[in-house]
Amino acid sequence: MNYDSPVDITAVLKERSIGLKKRWGQNFLINRGAREKIAALVNPLAGESIWEIGPGLGAITELLLESGADIYVFEIDHGLANYLEETFSGRNNFALVRGDAARSWIKFLKENPEKGMPKKLVGNLPYSSASAIIISFIKGRLKPDLMIFTVQKDMAKRMLAKPGTRDYSSFSVLCQYAYIINGEGDLKPGSFFPAPEVVSTVVKLVPRTGGIRPVDEKFFLNLVKSLFESRRKTLRNNLLTGSGLKRYSKDLLLKAVEMEGVDAGVRSEELSVEIFIRIANRIISLSGRKTAPESK
Repeated sequence: MNYDSPVDITAVLKERSIGLKKRWGQNFLINRGAREKIAALVNPLAGESIWEIGPGLGAITELLLESGADIYVFEIDHGLANYLEETFSGRNNFALVRGDAARSWIKFLKENPEKGMPKKLVGNLPYSSASAIIISFIKGRLKPDLMIFTVQKDMAKRMLAKPGTRDYSSFSVLCQYAYIINGEGDLKPGSFFPAPEVVSTVVKLVPRTGGIRPVDEKFFLNLVKSLFESRRKTLRNNLLTGSGLKRYSKDLLLKAVEMEGVDAGVRSEELSVEIFIRIANRIISLSGRKTAPESK
């Protein structure tokens, strides 16, 4: 089919009685140049394992398959999944995984341990669930060598935000803790069909290595969440009321902050990722466990 044509796309959807669902952010990328740019950023190589999230009707899937890479597509929409299966099932380097990507990827790996983690990952992520998908990767320690995502521009701003700026949030901290992130350009609404009401951004993520790391990653993630529960409150207030910190005494929490040279009167949005990690490790250390090792 002609992936650049809204007419062709509409015809396929109508023929198969596929109704687009707004909650899944189903907008097909009809900009050929943008698709080719995304495929070039992925740089698929023969034999590589590549996952694609939200393939739609397979516009980028087709480009990836031509490389000879092993392509695993994750699609939640039953009608689109059937279309993809019928269209590409003849390719020996194509596999379909049905369901919500935020959960189905974990189930897929448990049921297919021999597949291992993907080398690369690409996706036009639904606006309503993009953050949930990315957080599931962070918590599940999914770290391919490269990830290329198309997300709502406002989300890209949050992923890239610096401390002290309006867009900096717990999501910013978690993304920047796990990955090095770069913006790779914007896509106007007209690049998609149906056209969304917002501008999209292509982002590139690679795993962050080296530097200080959390002793207890689960605790670190809970700490970040707790310290952003009330954005307008000070670090002290969030420390003492955070839902994920109740097992620690108030004196211990405040001492951890003091020992790291942090003013408890600032807001969490002013702290760098490294400071969050150091505070988390200091709390663990004061509670009787070893401090976090730093990579050389």
